[in-house]
Amino acid sequence: MEGTQVKARSTIILGLAVGLAVSLSACGQPSNSPTDSPPPDSVATGGTLRVVGTDDHNQIDPVKAALVAVDSIMRATSRQLISYQASNDPAVNAIPQPDLAAELPTISEDGITYTFKMRENAMWDAATPRPITSKDMANGLKKICNPLEPASSITYFESIVGYKEYCQAYDTKNASVEDIKKHILEDSVPGIETPDDTTLIIKLNEPTSDFVYVLSQPNASPVPVEALEYRPNSPEYIQNFISSGPYTIDSYVNDKQLHLKKSAGWVKESDPIRAANVDRIEITYGVPADNAMQQLQSGDADVLYGMTVPPTQLTQLIATSDEKLFTWPSASTFFLWINSVSPNNKSALKDVKVRQALQYGVDKAAFVQQLGGPEVAEAAIGIFGSGVIGHSTNDLYASPGNAGDPEKMKSLLAEAGAANLKLKLAYRSDNAIEPAMAQIIQQSMLKGGVEIELVPKPSSDFYGQFMMVHETAKDGSWDIALCGWSPDWSGGAARSVFQPQFYFDGTVQEYNYTDYNNPKANEFMAKAMAGTLDDAPGFWSQVSDAVMEDPPVVPLYSRKIAQYHSERVGNFLEYALGEMGDWTNLTISE
Repeated sequence: MEGTQVKARSTIILGLAVGLAVSLSACGQPSNSPTDSPPPDSVATGGTLRVVGTDDHNQIDPVKAALVAVDSIMRATSRQLISYQASNDPAVNAIPQPDLAAELPTISEDGITYTFKMRENAMWDAATPRPITSKDMANGLKKICNPLEPASSITYFESIVGYKEYCQAYDTKNASVEDIKKHILEDSVPGIETPDDTTLIIKLNEPTSDFVYVLSQPNASPVPVEALEYRPNSPEYIQNFISSGPYTIDSYVNDKQLHLKKSAGWVKESDPIRAANVDRIEITYGVPADNAMQQLQSGDADVLYGMTVPPTQLTQLIATSDEKLFTWPSASTFFLWINSVSPNNKSALKDVKVRQALQYGVDKAAFVQQLGGPEVAEAAIGIFGSGVIGHSTNDLYASPGNAGDPEKMKSLLAEAGAANLKLKLAYRSDNAIEPAMAQIIQQSMLKGGVEIELVPKPSSDFYGQFMMVHETAKDGSWDIALCGWSPDWSGGAARSVFQPQFYFDGTVQEYNYTDYNNPKANEFMAKAMAGTLDDAPGFWSQVSDAVMEDPPVVPLYSRKIAQYHSERVGNFLEYALGEMGDWTNLTISE
């Protein structure tokens, strides 16, 4: 391994982050944008941060963390080799930083061997605190594909030598906690080596341009050996939770509350990106969005969880220049998913021409207006939001003013012999904006001759109990569905949009609701992954275009992240993965 390659590879990482910042700048700067934390001697410490949210996402085990909101909990209770600095400057918060790793990895000249040195004073919050070792990190990587509660990110790690074969060796027919523990502790992955407690070596099958970003996901967290006694993410796992972060679980009541307290094992000197200023973090679930905002404005709560400021209040806050409102650019995109395996309407949605016709049946301009106008939202074009490197500006289904084209829709449906469609539209009934969005879709589709039946679902069930259960697609429980997606990491994140949703190689992807696969797009992805920094954006743009030629979704809109906090909160800096103010760095004034 050649040390000279470290500088070159690190420059690539920085270049990706700077490229992201440039692309985001077109969306506007944050409304409040301090980029640096206050000097240490001026930071207030102590107090309880009060968090309010609509629903409990039930993903406390890092292996199951997949939703954006959960990343804020993971930020507080787990650590990864790589993470990000909290900042309101996109050029700062998108750059990978060493977390459990003492520094960015040494990468071999051929780009396939990554060597990490672990921080020696990072500790587990065990009964007797002890160092987090390279073997703990290796166990975490092995747990990702456990058959009882696998992560949704498995395919990201299949570039590791022997990883796919290791995962296939799990006993999936008679999966048990005992078998998972035995496989993790006794069997090895050829591409993961731990020559000592502070050295982790990962070998890839081929150069993978975004692998450092992959390791920043919460799924890639270390695992303490005690946790292997319990089913992942089970009540028993939660009751015996051992934290690697600055906070640990004090109490948890499903769908009601999660209280976090300071971890006795956390060593401040070992953590360059989390200050852990507050003593406690208390999350209350089941609070509607409007009520949550009232609590923040009255001082009864401090920050939001799993939601942004509702559009009706956002407009007023912008008009009054409220200093407690923060808006940040977002790489997230919202889609209307099309169920191409639905048996309804004589399986009409299997026809690519029908799916193309639906692209003209949505009034995207009405969405932008509903969200508060172009200051806070924009119509989406391809599968990547404008904040993702590789975003395509090639609108294959352009319509005047982004308002849709009912006549074009009718024409394409007639060509496909698919008149009088009746589609079931699934959405989150208690979400702040989706009921209104569903109404817009229902009205605009009707203009193109398609009747929409609304299928409302509670947020707590929508993904885990409905969309991610693939039988609901196959049995026609839904035909179209309102779904959002945020990249799994910051920086060069196109793969984390494409691969979980639009790629299928036989391994079920929970968020690829119809097992969609596009060989042409896959070829461009392979070129993007193996190419240079200069080549990658062009290939990713071609990926987006290839998917949209055979569309499994209607891109709807991208919106800025709008967050608000109480008067008590200071040092409110964005944690980019969580799209919220960083709980581990803000302060509370009692």
